[in-house]
Amino acid sequence: MTAEVLAANPLVELAQISKRFTGIEALRDVSVRVFPGEVLCLLGDNGAGKSTLIKILAGVYQPSAGTVSVDGRVVRISSPRDARKLGIATVHQDVGVIELMSVARNFVMGAEPMKGWGPLKWLDQERASKVALEHLHKVGISHVWDSGQLGGTLSGGERQALAIARAMYFGARVLILDEPTSSLGVREAATVLRLITQAKARGVGVIFITHNAHHALKVGDRFTVLIHGQVAADFRRGDKTREEVLNLMAGGEELESLELELDDETSATKS
Repeated sequence: MTAEVLAANPLVELAQISKRFTGIEALRDVSVRVFPGEVLCLLGDNGAGKSTLIKILAGVYQPSAGTVSVDGRVVRISSPRDARKLGIATVHQDVGVIELMSVARNFVMGAEPMKGWGPLKWLDQERASKVALEHLHKVGISHVWDSGQLGGTLSGGERQALAIARAMYFGARVLILDEPTSSLGVREAATVLRLITQAKARGVGVIFITHNAHHALKVGDRFTVLIHGQVAADFRRGDKTREEVLNLMAGGEELESLELELDDETSATKS
Protein backbone atom coordinates (compact mmCIF):
# COMPACT_ATOMS: atom_id res chain seq x y z
CA MET A 1 0.00 0.00 0.00
CA THR A 2 1.35 3.43 -0.90
CA ALA A 3 2.07 6.25 1.52
CA GLU A 4 -0.71 8.24 -0.19
CA VAL A 5 -3.24 5.52 0.61
CA LEU A 6 -2.09 5.30 4.22
CA ALA A 7 -2.45 9.07 4.60
CA ALA A 8 -5.95 9.14 3.08
CA ASN A 9 -9.20 8.94 4.96
CA PRO A 10 -11.22 5.76 4.40
CA LEU A 11 -13.92 5.90 1.76
CA VAL A 12 -15.99 3.48 3.81
CA GLU A 13 -15.65 2.28 7.38
CA LEU A 14 -17.72 -0.39 9.11
CA ALA A 15 -17.23 -0.21 12.87
CA GLN A 16 -18.15 -2.98 15.33
CA ILE A 17 -20.76 -4.43 13.00
CA SER A 18 -22.92 -7.25 14.34
CA LYS A 19 -25.81 -8.96 12.58
CA ARG A 20 -28.22 -11.34 14.23
CA PHE A 21 -30.91 -13.39 12.59
CA THR A 22 -33.35 -15.58 14.51
CA GLY A 23 -31.16 -17.93 16.51
CA ILE A 24 -28.03 -17.06 14.50
CA GLU A 25 -25.29 -14.50 15.02
CA ALA A 26 -23.90 -14.04 11.52
CA LEU A 27 -21.46 -11.25 12.41
CA ARG A 28 -19.93 -10.15 15.70
CA ASP A 29 -18.04 -6.87 16.19
CA VAL A 30 -16.58 -6.78 12.67
CA SER A 31 -14.63 -3.65 11.71
CA VAL A 32 -13.20 -3.01 8.24
CA ARG A 33 -12.03 0.09 6.36
CA VAL A 34 -11.67 0.68 2.63
CA PHE A 35 -9.27 3.35 1.39
CA PRO A 36 -9.08 5.01 -2.04
CA GLY A 37 -6.76 3.24 -4.44
CA GLU A 38 -6.46 -0.01 -2.50
CA VAL A 39 -7.75 -3.55 -2.78
CA LEU A 40 -9.14 -5.04 0.42
CA CYS A 41 -9.45 -8.81 0.12
CA LEU A 42 -12.20 -10.30 2.26
CA LEU A 43 -11.39 -13.94 2.81
CA GLY A 44 -13.15 -16.83 4.50
CA ASP A 45 -14.97 -20.08 3.91
CA ASN A 46 -18.70 -20.49 3.26
CA GLY A 47 -20.65 -19.31 6.28
CA ALA A 48 -17.86 -17.05 7.49
CA GLY A 49 -20.04 -13.95 7.19
CA LYS A 50 -18.59 -12.39 4.03
CA SER A 51 -21.91 -12.21 2.17
CA THR A 52 -23.74 -10.80 5.17
CA LEU A 53 -21.13 -8.08 5.58
CA ILE A 54 -21.27 -6.93 1.96
CA LYS A 55 -25.08 -7.04 1.97
CA ILE A 56 -24.99 -4.56 4.86
CA LEU A 57 -22.68 -2.32 2.84
CA ALA A 58 -24.89 -2.75 -0.24
CA GLY A 59 -28.05 -1.79 1.65
CA VAL A 60 -29.70 -5.22 1.54
CA TYR A 61 -29.43 -5.80 5.33
CA GLN A 62 -29.36 -3.42 8.28
CA PRO A 63 -26.78 -4.12 11.01
CA SER A 64 -28.05 -5.20 14.42
CA ALA A 65 -25.28 -3.13 15.99
CA GLY A 66 -22.40 -0.94 14.83
CA THR A 67 -22.09 1.91 12.34
CA VAL A 68 -21.37 2.41 8.64
CA SER A 69 -19.52 5.60 7.65
CA VAL A 70 -18.89 7.03 4.19
CA ASP A 71 -16.28 9.79 3.90
CA GLY A 72 -16.18 10.02 7.68
CA ARG A 73 -19.95 10.53 8.05
CA VAL A 74 -22.19 7.92 9.66
CA VAL A 75 -24.89 6.88 7.19
CA ARG A 76 -27.85 4.56 7.00
CA ILE A 77 -27.84 2.55 3.78
CA SER A 78 -31.44 1.40 3.48
CA SER A 79 -31.39 0.02 -0.06
CA PRO A 80 -29.09 -0.79 -2.97
CA ARG A 81 -30.24 2.54 -4.49
CA ASP A 82 -28.90 4.35 -1.41
CA ALA A 83 -25.61 2.49 -1.82
CA ARG A 84 -25.33 3.51 -5.48
CA LYS A 85 -26.00 7.15 -4.60
CA LEU A 86 -23.08 6.95 -2.17
CA GLY A 87 -20.84 5.52 -4.91
CA ILE A 88 -20.93 1.91 -3.69
CA ALA A 89 -21.41 -0.65 -6.47
CA THR A 90 -21.66 -4.41 -6.07
CA VAL A 91 -20.87 -6.90 -8.83
CA HIS A 92 -22.29 -10.26 -7.82
CA GLN A 93 -20.96 -13.65 -8.79
CA ASP A 94 -23.82 -14.24 -11.25
CA VAL A 95 -23.29 -10.67 -12.60
CA GLY A 96 -26.92 -10.16 -13.67
CA VAL A 97 -26.32 -9.63 -17.41
CA ILE A 98 -29.64 -10.12 -19.21
CA GLU A 99 -28.91 -12.68 -21.89
CA LEU A 100 -31.58 -11.62 -24.40
CA MET A 101 -30.73 -7.93 -24.12
CA SER A 102 -28.02 -6.26 -26.21
CA VAL A 103 -24.59 -5.41 -24.84
CA ALA A 104 -25.45 -1.70 -25.12
CA ARG A 105 -28.75 -2.05 -23.23
CA ASN A 106 -27.06 -4.14 -20.54
CA PHE A 107 -24.39 -1.48 -20.13
CA VAL A 108 -26.73 1.51 -19.71
CA MET A 109 -29.51 -0.36 -17.90
CA GLY A 110 -30.99 1.80 -15.16
CA ALA A 111 -29.45 5.02 -16.52
CA GLU A 112 -30.40 4.93 -20.19
CA PRO A 113 -29.55 8.02 -22.28
CA MET A 114 -32.77 9.38 -23.72
CA LYS A 115 -33.89 11.60 -26.59
CA GLY A 116 -36.97 13.79 -26.76
CA TRP A 117 -38.77 15.55 -23.93
CA GLY A 118 -41.69 15.05 -21.56
CA PRO A 119 -43.70 11.90 -22.33
CA LEU A 120 -42.16 11.70 -25.82
CA LYS A 121 -38.83 10.18 -24.86
CA TRP A 122 -37.02 7.23 -26.32
CA LEU A 123 -33.67 5.51 -25.95
CA ASP A 124 -30.72 7.26 -27.58
CA GLN A 125 -29.44 4.06 -29.17
CA GLU A 126 -26.47 5.74 -30.85
CA ARG A 127 -25.27 7.22 -27.56
CA ALA A 128 -25.83 3.93 -25.68
CA SER A 129 -23.85 2.00 -28.29
CA LYS A 130 -20.98 4.47 -28.32
CA VAL A 131 -20.66 4.53 -24.52
CA ALA A 132 -20.86 0.75 -24.17
CA LEU A 133 -18.25 -0.03 -26.82
CA GLU A 134 -15.90 2.74 -25.72
CA HIS A 135 -15.79 1.54 -22.14
CA LEU A 136 -15.64 -2.16 -22.96
CA HIS A 137 -12.65 -1.47 -25.21
CA LYS A 138 -11.11 0.62 -22.44
CA VAL A 139 -11.10 -2.39 -20.10
CA GLY A 140 -9.64 -4.67 -22.76
CA ILE A 141 -12.72 -6.32 -24.31
CA SER A 142 -11.63 -5.16 -27.74
CA HIS A 143 -13.19 -7.86 -29.95
CA VAL A 144 -16.78 -6.81 -29.21
CA TRP A 145 -17.60 -4.35 -32.02
CA ASP A 146 -21.35 -4.85 -32.35
CA SER A 147 -23.21 -3.22 -29.47
CA GLY A 148 -26.32 -5.09 -30.57
CA GLN A 149 -24.65 -8.40 -29.71
CA LEU A 150 -26.73 -10.25 -27.11
CA GLY A 151 -25.46 -10.36 -23.55
CA GLY A 152 -25.88 -14.12 -23.55
CA THR A 153 -23.11 -14.48 -26.13
CA LEU A 154 -20.49 -13.02 -23.77
CA SER A 155 -18.22 -15.34 -21.82
CA GLY A 156 -18.12 -15.32 -18.03
CA GLY A 157 -15.06 -13.09 -17.94
CA GLU A 158 -16.57 -10.68 -20.47
CA ARG A 159 -19.74 -10.41 -18.40
CA GLN A 160 -17.65 -9.56 -15.34
CA ALA A 161 -15.77 -6.98 -17.43
CA LEU A 162 -19.04 -5.42 -18.61
CA ALA A 163 -20.39 -5.19 -15.06
CA ILE A 164 -17.15 -3.67 -13.72
CA ALA A 165 -16.88 -1.20 -16.63
CA ARG A 166 -20.53 -0.19 -16.12
CA ALA A 167 -19.98 0.41 -12.38
CA MET A 168 -16.90 2.53 -13.10
CA TYR A 169 -18.70 4.54 -15.78
CA PHE A 170 -21.54 5.38 -13.42
CA GLY A 171 -19.17 6.71 -10.79
CA ALA A 172 -18.43 3.87 -8.39
CA ARG A 173 -15.98 4.95 -5.69
CA VAL A 174 -16.19 1.65 -3.81
CA LEU A 175 -16.41 -1.49 -5.93
CA ILE A 176 -17.50 -4.73 -4.25
CA LEU A 177 -16.65 -7.86 -6.24
CA ASP A 178 -18.29 -11.02 -4.91
CA GLU A 179 -16.30 -14.10 -5.99
CA PRO A 180 -15.72 -12.71 -9.52
CA THR A 181 -13.17 -15.39 -10.52
CA SER A 182 -14.78 -18.47 -8.95
CA SER A 183 -16.21 -19.96 -12.15
CA LEU A 184 -13.66 -18.63 -14.65
CA GLY A 185 -10.76 -20.23 -16.45
CA VAL A 186 -7.19 -19.06 -15.98
CA ARG A 187 -7.19 -16.52 -18.83
CA GLU A 188 -10.54 -14.99 -17.92
CA ALA A 189 -9.62 -14.83 -14.24
CA ALA A 190 -6.46 -12.95 -15.25
CA THR A 191 -8.66 -10.45 -17.13
CA VAL A 192 -10.73 -9.79 -14.01
CA LEU A 193 -7.59 -9.38 -11.86
CA ARG A 194 -6.29 -6.86 -14.40
CA LEU A 195 -9.57 -4.93 -14.15
CA ILE A 196 -9.21 -4.84 -10.37
CA THR A 197 -5.75 -3.34 -10.79
CA GLN A 198 -7.14 -0.75 -13.23
CA ALA A 199 -9.88 0.26 -10.78
CA LYS A 200 -7.31 0.62 -8.02
CA ALA A 201 -5.13 2.83 -10.26
CA ARG A 202 -8.12 5.15 -10.77
CA GLY A 203 -8.45 5.68 -7.01
CA VAL A 204 -11.39 3.32 -6.51
CA GLY A 205 -11.53 1.33 -3.27
CA VAL A 206 -12.06 -2.34 -4.15
CA ILE A 207 -13.46 -5.04 -1.85
CA PHE A 208 -12.51 -8.37 -3.39
CA ILE A 209 -14.38 -11.32 -1.86
CA THR A 210 -12.76 -14.62 -2.77
CA HIS A 211 -11.97 -18.16 -1.67
CA ASN A 212 -8.85 -18.10 -3.84
CA ALA A 213 -5.81 -17.06 -1.81
CA HIS A 214 -3.63 -17.07 -4.94
CA HIS A 215 -5.84 -14.50 -6.68
CA ALA A 216 -6.09 -12.43 -3.51
CA LEU A 217 -2.33 -12.28 -3.06
CA LYS A 218 -1.91 -11.23 -6.71
CA VAL A 219 -3.86 -7.98 -6.34
CA GLY A 220 -4.56 -7.39 -2.65
CA ASP A 221 -3.10 -4.58 -0.54
CA ARG A 222 -4.84 -5.50 2.69
CA PHE A 223 -6.52 -8.69 3.85
CA THR A 224 -9.29 -9.40 6.34
CA VAL A 225 -10.06 -13.01 7.23
CA LEU A 226 -13.49 -13.85 8.65
CA ILE A 227 -14.15 -17.05 10.58
CA HIS A 228 -17.59 -17.76 12.07
CA GLY A 229 -18.61 -14.12 11.71
CA GLN A 230 -15.58 -12.61 13.43
CA VAL A 231 -12.34 -11.05 12.21
CA ALA A 232 -9.66 -13.71 12.63
CA ALA A 233 -6.87 -11.64 11.07
CA ASP A 234 -6.25 -8.28 9.43
CA PHE A 235 -2.90 -7.80 7.71
CA ARG A 236 -1.10 -6.10 4.83
CA ARG A 237 0.57 -7.45 1.71
CA GLY A 238 3.86 -9.15 2.52
CA ASP A 239 3.02 -9.82 6.16
CA LYS A 240 2.10 -13.47 5.57
CA THR A 241 2.92 -16.24 3.11
CA ARG A 242 0.32 -17.97 0.95
CA GLU A 243 0.43 -21.00 3.26
CA GLU A 244 -0.18 -18.83 6.31
CA VAL A 245 -3.12 -17.17 4.57
CA LEU A 246 -4.61 -20.57 3.71
CA ASN A 247 -4.28 -21.71 7.30
CA LEU A 248 -6.02 -18.57 8.52
CA MET A 249 -8.96 -19.03 6.19
CA ALA A 250 -11.68 -21.29 7.53
CA GLY A 251 -10.92 -24.72 6.14
CA GLY A 252 -7.18 -24.16 6.07
CA GLU A 253 -6.54 -26.06 9.26
CA GLU A 254 -8.93 -28.81 8.18
CA LEU A 255 -7.09 -29.08 4.85
CA GLU A 256 -3.76 -29.35 6.63
CA SER A 257 -5.20 -32.02 8.95
CA LEU A 258 -6.59 -33.94 5.97
CA GLU A 259 -3.20 -33.84 4.22
CA LEU A 260 -1.54 -35.24 7.36
CA GLU A 261 -4.15 -38.00 7.54
CA LEU A 262 -3.57 -38.90 3.89
CA ASP A 263 0.20 -38.96 4.47
CA ASP A 264 -0.31 -41.29 7.44
CA GLU A 265 -2.56 -43.56 5.37
CA THR A 266 -0.01 -43.63 2.55
CA SER A 267 2.78 -44.50 4.99
CA ALA A 268 0.67 -47.25 6.56
CA THR A 269 -0.13 -48.74 3.14
CA LYS A 270 3.52 -48.78 2.15
CA SER A 271 4.55 -50.48 5.38
